[in-house]
Amino acid sequence: MELPIALGRIVPRGFDVVGFGLNTIDLMTVVAQYPEPDSKQEIAAILERPGGQAATAMTACARLGWSARYVGRFGNDARGLLARACLKEEGVDLSACEDVSAPQPVSLVLVDGEERRTVLWSRSPLVDMDASDVDPDVVTSGRVLLVDGHQIAAATRAAACARRSGVATIIDVDRVQPGTENLLAHIDLIIAARTFPEAFTGVSGVGAALAALARRFQPALVCATLGQEGSLALVAGTEIHTPGFRVPVVDTTGAGDAFRGGFIARWLAGGDRAHVEDVLTYANAVAALKCRALGARTAIPRRAEVEQLLASV
Repeated sequence: MELPIALGRIVPRGFDVVGFGLNTIDLMTVVAQYPEPDSKQEIAAILERPGGQAATAMTACARLGWSARYVGRFGNDARGLLARACLKEEGVDLSACEDVSAPQPVSLVLVDGEERRTVLWSRSPLVDMDASDVDPDVVTSGRVLLVDGHQIAAATRAAACARRSGVATIIDVDRVQPGTENLLAHIDLIIAARTFPEAFTGVSGVGAALAALARRFQPALVCATLGQEGSLALVAGTEIHTPGFRVPVVDTTGAGDAFRGGFIARWLAGGDRAHVEDVLTYANAVAALKCRALGARTAIPRRAEVEQLLASV
């Protein structure tokens, strides 16, 4: 089945994909087991790694061979400089970004011995963008716009501008908050975390909740990522379950972001004749390979690694 939506037109001096949303520095903290209250235990490892949903997805697109632009704000401290440098090293365009007088957003990510993670975060309001901060020329400078469901007012304006200009819109959404419904009304492809469809619709069962989302918003595709189980998507009334790939798992942080980057990369490769099953399989492969190392972006694969994994099954 072909993906029932066209990519946006190629923009002169533009990009394949633009990502609007979060960037962070993740403090990856590895422990033997999740800590009990009032307990003590030794930390096995603690590392600073770049993260954030939109920024990580743009890194995945860049590693997979596509021109990517990130739009967001950085703190003006040492961690902000690190976050900028990591994206720049990947070749992601940052010309529309700015620094603000605030600490860089950080997440403390606890990774335990059972392949689970717990995220605690700190983000200054000064780093957030409002609707008035959105430059229509910037958010329509690619063939696809990804927003990540944060900074709701700004993300909604960005998606609305993109849709009016014929740019395909895709969302990485993981929680329900005020304004989410209005944002989803401007999205062509909804890719949600496992728990979101049921939480948003109040319908039990991921498949039934995806169907409820599809009826409400009429996207070209609605999909839930399911971790090692792969993904479940609904396209034109057809349910498509795509199994995950089995790889040695070190850390799942950023796997969903990598999935979205892989989805966009394979869609760009297939163009307007891209097959849904191929796109989802590719996205699952990218997400699985990401889990090989600690950190949201450390093990995001290159194109050859994805092709090798796909050829092995």
